[in-house]
Amino acid sequence: GEEHYNCISALHKSMRGSDENASLYWLARMLEGGEDPLYVARRLVRFASEDIGLADPLALTQAVAAYQGCHFIGMPECEVILAQCVVYFARAPKSIEVYRAYSNVKECLRTHMGPLPPVPLHLRNAPTRLMKNLGYGKGYKYNPMYKEPVEQDYLPEELKGTDFFKERKT
Repeated sequence: GEEHYNCISALHKSMRGSDENASLYWLARMLEGGEDPLYVARRLVRFASEDIGLADPLALTQAVAAYQGCHFIGMPECEVILAQCVVYFARAPKSIEVYRAYSNVKECLRTHMGPLPPVPLHLRNAPTRLMKNLGYGKGYKYNPMYKEPVEQDYLPEELKGTDFFKERKT
């Protein structure tokens, strides 16, 4: 019932608040109450990107490994795997930078008036002669061939200068 959602919310917020003791409590309360460990593990995968993100890129690896470990061995043995992951997440630095930026991109797409802008020609693949003749791929700079970063636009013209990480045009 509702307590299922209340407990997962409490776990999520305890990890977000870096309270390792409360995080373990809510995890144990769910598992000892019969919660599916794979449900908890799926929520940890989401938490790794949503709340920790780039502050600790290894968090996602930890979460996926915890999910796989739970899948392989099940309860009750997998409880320590989830406990390790929960404590790791409670102790980890947090960042919602990617989560917020992706939300900004989705909002940009939802509020765009008219047809979406086309992919710039230089970013298009040109697998056929016709496409090459139409200018697909023309002027594209293959970054690995340069020692320094290259000057090149990757967004459509009408979005030039948009920084989804700052929520505004530069």
